[in-house]
Amino acid sequence: MARFLIRSLLSAVITMLLVSIALFFLLEVGSGDVTVKILGVFATEEQRASYRAQLGLDAPAYTRYFDWLAGSDWRAESVTDLNLVTVTNQFSGETEWWAETDNGLARWKMEDGVLKVMYRQEDGSASAAVAVTDDAWTTGPDGSQFFWGVDTDNNAVKWVKGAGTEVWVLTKAGLRKEGDGPRQYIPLRKGLLRGDPGESWQFGRPVAVTLFPRIRNTAVLAGVAFLFIMPIALFLGILAGVNEGKPLDRFISITSLGATATPEFVTGIFLIMILGIWLKVVPAVAIFTSANAIFEDPSLLILPVLTLTAVEVGYVARMTRASMVEVMDSAYIRTAVIKGMPRWRVIFRHALRNALMAPITIIMLHVNWLIGGLVVVEVIFGYPGLGKYIYDAAIFGDFNAVEAAAMFTVVIAIATRLIGDFAYTLLNPRIRYA
Repeated sequence: MARFLIRSLLSAVITMLLVSIALFFLLEVGSGDVTVKILGVFATEEQRASYRAQLGLDAPAYTRYFDWLAGSDWRAESVTDLNLVTVTNQFSGETEWWAETDNGLARWKMEDGVLKVMYRQEDGSASAAVAVTDDAWTTGPDGSQFFWGVDTDNNAVKWVKGAGTEVWVLTKAGLRKEGDGPRQYIPLRKGLLRGDPGESWQFGRPVAVTLFPRIRNTAVLAGVAFLFIMPIALFLGILAGVNEGKPLDRFISITSLGATATPEFVTGIFLIMILGIWLKVVPAVAIFTSANAIFEDPSLLILPVLTLTAVEVGYVARMTRASMVEVMDSAYIRTAVIKGMPRWRVIFRHALRNALMAPITIIMLHVNWLIGGLVVVEVIFGYPGLGKYIYDAAIFGDFNAVEAAAMFTVVIAIATRLIGDFAYTLLNPRIRYA
């Protein structure tokens, strides 16, 4: 068993690594220019090139992959010769990057051709900016003077004295051209392995800040749906299987097939019309007035859960029925019946455990689907979950957000597979892994 678990874990690590490589290059290398989505179609090539540099998209693909996976701080520290640390902003709750110096945590900015430094105060604010001394600049092989530091936008940047670059900065009022800009940018991040997949280009905030609330919402929806779907589906499947060919079996099978064949958006719209608009017993859409709206008003979950139940119950029930019919037809079940064993005992003590082998696989696969595959249901009901997050990020071209969310679903898929394998050993002790 130990060898099996070790092999499974190694397989999981290799799988996640290969998926991360494929995902990164398909999204970032194979997709279009994301600056068009951010700046608009009327942005000039000069503006897009400047913004690509600020996002770090001018770096080679392999460099960006390792930055995304393991972080860029190690690379930035090697070129800046500074120790870079993160501090949580007490006002926004988001992470800020600072450089450790003899005078404390520092950041730099260029104003009117003068490089200035700011220090972090005990209350979390920054001190007034003061000009750096001439000895802070480093002289390069070509005689130019440059300085590596951390700017106010969480980038490690390189300024060249007297030879700044004109950059286009995106503000709330639009693009603004600034002189004396940095020559090189390294967007700072800790990397996916340390829980920091970078900044969401769609929201202008760290992906972790925008993603985790969506994961929580989807986990609540998926958990409630799972508690409804699986007991009902297993009960109907077992009931149909032990009554093979009878009217009850036909009714359950036909109803299950019809529910499964109906697309989610059709079922969702039908439920909205009946329960939300005509009868007005539940909210027609999930209107989130706060981050904790589902806890303040659980009725927001009713229609999404009913939609998922209608679609998923039929599929799991039919798989359970087929497995139950096969087991009930086996020789050892017939022998137990011939010996006069009570029917309920034959079903629950001998048939049920073996009949659940196939449904366990389906259930584990559907746990992953409930976490990452709720796009249609969440879009229909305006539910701000992981599925809608991935959909919106993909439409916008927010690679950091899509990659982080997709890798989360991969982890869930691998975890559910391991749980399913372990469940097999509980249901059938004859299964052994060498």
